[in-house]
Amino acid sequence: MEATVASTAQAAPPPRLRERYEQEVLPALTSKFGYSTPMEAPRLIKITLNMGLGTEKQDKRSFEAAQSQLATIAGQHPNVRRARKSVASFKLREGMPVGVSVTLRRARMWEFLDRLTSIAVPRIRDFRGLNPRSFDGRGNYSMGVKEQLIFPEIDYDSIDVVRGLDVTITTSAKTDLEAFELLLGLGMPFAQEGRPGQAEREAEEAAAEEEQRKEEARQKAEVEQAALEQLKEENPEAYAKPEGEDAGEAPEGANEEAGETAEESSENG
Repeated sequence: MEATVASTAQAAPPPRLRERYEQEVLPALTSKFGYSTPMEAPRLIKITLNMGLGTEKQDKRSFEAAQSQLATIAGQHPNVRRARKSVASFKLREGMPVGVSVTLRRARMWEFLDRLTSIAVPRIRDFRGLNPRSFDGRGNYSMGVKEQLIFPEIDYDSIDVVRGLDVTITTSAKTDLEAFELLLGLGMPFAQEGRPGQAEREAEEAAAEEEQRKEEARQKAEVEQAALEQLKEENPEAYAKPEGEDAGEAPEGANEEAGETAEESSENG
């Protein structure tokens, strides 16, 4: 009896994405940014899912369906977000439910991010990469999901309305570049255009290409000069300057001056 209870109460295996972070991403970040200790490297803190109700806030059945779907996606019961004040033009009263949200931490956070990057995001229609400009300047990333159908936990035949949700990933990174490298190492498929630090990388690449071009031109000139010197050594007569040009022929300006002097002396005589 005790053995059966012990076998059923075994701890769940650690999330594979967390193991990847500890074994691969963390050493890479420490080496790239020169952290003195691995504790300085950025890490995930929490993931927040938020689903607004919109015009469905007055329909109790739609509200319960949205709450159930978000609980299925996150694996955790969501909290109800209520209006803080009344707005007559929006037909909104204080205390009315306007959305549901879930905050994931620890193992559930890692498992959700793993499902998001490996299963859900590739199912987005006409997917061309996540927008790398959606960082908030403090190391946090937000993305919008237009359809909850990209999550395999949602049954297509059981939904009544297509709903979207917002996903916010909070990290301990101090800059967007550090957060970008963290999420990129964890498998987030970002688009190539607009990545943080791309302008600096392009400038460095252009400077490196210009330096390489100059080095190639210098090496080519040295090779040509060496070939010329070798030809001079093999056939010095072909490259020697003729003697007549130096001794036999006077410069053209000197001949003209000598003619003018002869003319002057004949006139005086």
